[in-house]
Parts: sequence; C-alpha cells; structure tokens
Amino acid sequence: MGALLSATALGLVPAQAADPVKIGLTGPYTGGSSSMGVSMRDGAKLAAAEINKNGGVLGRPIQLIERDDEAKNEVGAQVAQELINKEKVVATVGFINTGVALAAQRFYQEAEIPVFNNVATGTVITNQFKEPDYDVNYVFRNSAYDVLQAGMMVDEALAQNFKKIAILADSTNYGQLGREDIEKYLATKGVKPVAVEKFNIKDVDMTAQLLKSQQAGADVILAYGIGPELAQVANGMAKLGWKVPIIASWPASMQSFIDIAGTNGNGVIMPQTFIEDKTLPKRASFLDDYYKTYGVTKIPTPVAGAQGYDSVYLIAAAIKQAGSTNGSKIREALENLNTKVEGVVTTYDHPFTAKDHNAISRNMVVFGKVQDGKIVYAKPEDAKNAGVVRVKEKSSN
Repeated sequence: MGALLSATALGLVPAQAADPVKIGLTGPYTGGSSSMGVSMRDGAKLAAAEINKNGGVLGRPIQLIERDDEAKNEVGAQVAQELINKEKVVATVGFINTGVALAAQRFYQEAEIPVFNNVATGTVITNQFKEPDYDVNYVFRNSAYDVLQAGMMVDEALAQNFKKIAILADSTNYGQLGREDIEKYLATKGVKPVAVEKFNIKDVDMTAQLLKSQQAGADVILAYGIGPELAQVANGMAKLGWKVPIIASWPASMQSFIDIAGTNGNGVIMPQTFIEDKTLPKRASFLDDYYKTYGVTKIPTPVAGAQGYDSVYLIAAAIKQAGSTNGSKIREALENLNTKVEGVVTTYDHPFTAKDHNAISRNMVVFGKVQDGKIVYAKPEDAKNAGVVRVKEKSSN
C-alpha cells in the first residue's frame, strides 16, 4: 500500500490514456474476396500502427474497429449501422465489393460521417450522393474506378490491333457495371463486341461462355470479375486449347487468381495502381514491414494492401487538419487537404475537391502482368520508370 502511495506521489502511475479515435475497417475477411479484404485490412493496420507510434492524431491513438462484411450486401449494411450507432466511429475505411459499398455507404451519408472506399471500383460509388440531389458527399475513394479501367482495357486491346473483342463479366454489381463501362467505351470507338457473356460467382466451368466467344471469332478476351472466377476463364481456355490474350480487370492480381490458374495465368494483364517493387524508399519500407509483420513473402493482393495503407494516412491527415473528429469537418478537410500525404501508391497533393472524390487518375495506373506467381510490370517503359511517383492530373473542378 505504501509503495503504491509513493508511486502515485511520484507521478509514476500512468495518467488515463486519451480516448482513441475510432475508425471503422470493413471488408471481406472470409470467402472468395478475402485475399483483397485481408490485404487491405493488414495494410491499414500497418498505417495505424505507424501513426500511433508517432503520437496518433490530435494527441489520441487511432483505434481500428474491424468488421467482416463477408462480401454480402446485407451484412455490409448491418456492419455500417453497428459501426455508426454502437461504435461511434468518426470515419470508416474499406469496402472491397461494389455491391456492398452501394448497400452500406448510404448510412454514412445520412450520418454525415466520411466513408473511404479503398478497393471497390464501381464508377457509381462516388456518384451516389452527388449534386444536385445532395448538397454534400461523404463518400471518397483511392482506387482506380471502373470507367478508368474499362478505357485502359479497351485502348490496350485496340492498340494491339485486336478486331474482335469478347467480354466476359461476372453477374455481380461489380461485373455488370464494369461490363457496361466497357461496352460504352467500345461504342465511342465504333466497336461492337462479338460476344458478351456472363458467369456467376463460384462458377468453375466457363466452357459455354468461352465456346460462344471462340465461335464468334474473338481474338481477345476482356474479362471483368475477381480472382477465382477469372482464373477459371484462364483454365477453361487452356482446356479448349484456345490461345488468345486475356486483358482483365484489376483483381486478376489476387493471390487466388495466381493459385487457381497456375501457369495458365501467365501473360494475363490488368490495370494496377501498385506493383510490388522496392524502387522507392517508402514502398521498400512498406513492403519490408508488411512481410515481417505478417510472415509472408508477398502481399496476397498488393493493390488492396497499398490502397488500404494509404487510406488511413489520408483520413488521419484530414482529422489533423480539421482539428476535430466531427464528420462534416473531416469531409471539408479531405476536400481541401493543404499538406501532401506520402503514400505508397502516390504522394497525394490535393487529391479531392468538393466535386471530385476520386484520388486516382488514369495516368497513375499501369498494366501489371502475371508472371510465374507474381505481378510484374507488363510494359518495359513502366518498369524503367518504377521510381517515378505518378501524381494525379489536376481536376478542372
């Protein structure tokens, strides 16, 4: 007792810790989308740990409140309400699946709490609450949205002089919105696809869709889906002995694609905001920390890990600038960030405005290629310029 009193008198008993700043961290940590969700979550946790090591934000530690949305729209909506009403988060980062984002982010909009999509790419995500129907928009994103990806995929196919394009897309909101973006962009080029086919999540036999595409004379496949099913497209083509290039949406970089497709996946290309290389010190530090912390030699889905990491730094910068955890003030700070934020995808310099809530522009995205179990630069010029930080094109808004 005397020792305790002495310790108290000497000020050796720690003062009560400042209340943490609660930030939601939501994604699919189980199921077919889990390699994206886990990579995003683990990248975000690294960022929070670094920020806390350096004093947190506003003198308070960041506490990430993790929830598994299982890639299910209804679970995502429930999680959003729990994080807002029970956990009292000041912001949330996450959303891997477009459908989940569209079902859940309306609760953040209504509560006037910023929500940060760091992986989901459906173009409509950041347009769901835009003017003139809404005065302000609480939805932000630092992933490469689908109109951007669709344009890159089509332009690449046309640049390689392919004439007969087949589109294969999964039946989810993500796949069908992406397919729609591809078709719209093709139309602007005066091109009509020779085949447009759909497949479902967990499908393992793409023979029917591929045969229709083959019989239509397709000389390239544009595929929109996630890792497991995109792998079955590659495997199905191998079974048919049909060799035409696959240009896929970004989730062909998932570990599940690499594992399921094996050597059949070699040569598949896809848009990427981040390639796992150590050219820049910030990226080298991030990758070394990720590998050491989680006991791996590669990130299961590198793009998701990098964007998850960056999103926490962007939210933290906004809270610091706002000097507050008030949702409206954080939103205003995000729209007017006055300090550069060094991430691993890019250095963010005024990434958002009131009218533009997408941090990624097309010039920041490169093509990755599957090569013997890893994602590498598809184009020699991009590999050569790996040490150049690609920054966002200035918006006219």
